[in-house]
Amino acid sequence: MRRLTTPEDIDAVFALYMHEKVVRFLGYDPMPIEDFRAIYQALLDTRCFYVYEREGRIAGFYRATRHPGRIQHVAGLGTLAVDPAFHGQGVALAMVSEAIDALKTAGVKRIELFAESDNAPALRFYEKLGFEREGTLRKYYKRAGEENYVDEYVMALLFD
Repeated sequence: MRRLTTPEDIDAVFALYMHEKVVRFLGYDPMPIEDFRAIYQALLDTRCFYVYEREGRIAGFYRATRHPGRIQHVAGLGTLAVDPAFHGQGVALAMVSEAIDALKTAGVKRIELFAESDNAPALRFYEKLGFEREGTLRKYYKRAGEENYVDEYVMALLFD
């Protein structure tokens, strides 16, 4: 089940965001919760940040942002993660499918996302859902403690 995040979700979201298997593919390097509070508040303020619950706990999260004006038919999907304890159980598929269905129902014709070029499981997953690579942002992503920059792929799913 998906729902909008609440202030009370911060501990669970923080634990998942900072998980060693998750944090390297999200937008911020590891940090203490005190530093994360402002980031979390900004996500809450968008009213577009969702958690996905399974077995009474937060199993994943994502942000789905509708663009304004002439591109209001476009949405961005990001800040997406699934708790490694739920990997291989269909959580990612259920969560992202619900997000896609909700966006389609709202009239979205195009969903965009960014994925690191070295995140092979995510790339396979998105391609399986029908997302296609549209471009490469070269040397776009830099993780703390790593020497090299990582390319970022721009991917999109279009509906007729």
